[in-house]
Amino acid sequence: MKFLPIAREELFVAVEYYGTIEKRLGPKLKEEARIARERIAGNPLAAALRAGGYRRVNLRMFPYYFAYIILDETIWVLAFGHHARRPEYWLGREGEVFRR
Repeated sequence: MKFLPIAREELFVAVEYYGTIEKRLGPKLKEEARIARERIAGNPLAAALRAGGYRRVNLRMFPYYFAYIILDETIWVLAFGHHARRPEYWLGREGEVFRR
């Protein structure tokens, strides 16, 4: 599994933000994200293919999701997005994957 740098940054920013709200929330978000990444890696085709050509896995306790595509058997995480903020703002990032 590979992350676009911006997607990794989105995850780090969210973990840091929740850590400022309450010290234990940052590590909880980080752990839940790890579990979601394991679910994706274990069965990347389990998530439905969406109209934009990507797949999405929601976190269970936090309002975030991983958006990803599969290209040449590599899982590319395009975004770590918030459910209620700017839906699909990251569409178009798959172009970065094709340029790599």
